[in-house]
Amino acid sequence: MARRIERQADELDAVRADLSARIAAIDVKAPYSCASDLKPDINQIRLIAHRNGLNPAVTVAHFVDSALSRGEQGALLHGWLRMLGDAIASERQDVRACDTFAAACSVRLAG
Repeated sequence: MARRIERQADELDAVRADLSARIAAIDVKAPYSCASDLKPDINQIRLIAHRNGLNPAVTVAHFVDSALSRGEQGALLHGWLRMLGDAIASERQDVRACDTFAAACSVRLAG
């Protein structure tokens, strides 16, 4: 049982590392891409996060998609990607954590 829990933790760490690398790649290409070109990458992150139970990351990815739909880019997008990275790294995956990230995103989106 302990070995299975340890294996699951290792797998989740690998998923988090993969998602972080994907965010870094988006951040690098963002200044040279239009927002619509980045949306599939964000959607892929959202799907992977959803499959792995990274609920706050799913929440933030939806907001990042909305920000891209509004045409946000540059420094604004960098801030969104940083928040997405924070959501991926979050140890909490409960509804309250999702609500906290959603509130932060709502403030940023309205801002």
